[in-house]
Amino acid sequence: MHCEPDMVCETKIVAAEDHEALPGAKKDALLAAAMWPPLPAAPPPEPQPEPQPQPPGGAGGAGPPEGRGVHIREFRAAEQEAACRIFYDGIMERIPNTAFRGLRQHPRAQLLCALLAVLCWALTGSLLLTCLVPAGLLALRYYYSRKVVLAYLDCALHTDMADIEQYYMKPPGSCFWVAVLDGNVVGIVAARAHEADNTLELLRMSVDSRFRGKGIAKALGRKVLEFAVVHNYSAVVLGTTAVKVAAHKLYESLGFRHMGCSDHYVLPGMTLSLAERLFFQVRYHRYRLQLREE
Repeated sequence: MHCEPDMVCETKIVAAEDHEALPGAKKDALLAAAMWPPLPAAPPPEPQPEPQPQPPGGAGGAGPPEGRGVHIREFRAAEQEAACRIFYDGIMERIPNTAFRGLRQHPRAQLLCALLAVLCWALTGSLLLTCLVPAGLLALRYYYSRKVVLAYLDCALHTDMADIEQYYMKPPGSCFWVAVLDGNVVGIVAARAHEADNTLELLRMSVDSRFRGKGIAKALGRKVLEFAVVHNYSAVVLGTTAVKVAAHKLYESLGFRHMGCSDHYVLPGMTLSLAERLFFQVRYHRYRLQLREE
């Protein structure tokens, strides 16, 4: 049956109380009830629990959730290559940071650069040559920083990072974790036990540069702290030669205290030649988080 639009509109404007007064209204009502039975009544809405007040900074007062969507779990043997890649890329970033940014931490190197520039000006009177002296010194710093860092990488990739399963997963009290995002390994961290003083060392922490700023590093650090608490270690310690301020702020945000630094730290792979001593300087920082008193 075809209904014209004006007929539909006419039907809609008839009031319910006037419908019974229309001719044939009761018959139409019975016919409509037979064709379209009444719909069942909707169930009453279930009472919703009242939201519980949260302390400032999110649930538990720990601030906004970090590492959202990231799963931290123990290392698997099939992830050896991915873990080594992340470790390698993270260490390679130290080359320009040590050569250029690290110069600010070593006033003696700055003084040597300035003295050589003044000496060059006094001997030659050439502005061009004088400007080339700092550039040449920076180039030498980069060359020796690269040389030392590559030697360190070679050492690490042929020791513990060559067989993570054997070095970290099998010994009691040690472990290695990976951060997984969308099925891909995007971060790593390791923990090694020191039975002599009942401490746990945090090391090999690195996050893929494409996924930084998402709280992954902090989630990895917290996993190490949880491991230390479960296994009753008295403290968690770490050492770093990182130049970036962000790395040190991360450790402090996890509760670590800065215990001092040294300019005489010898990286694995260093030859301690005169050239290395002149053009490669690194500052080693020590951090400690005390969990319980012995």
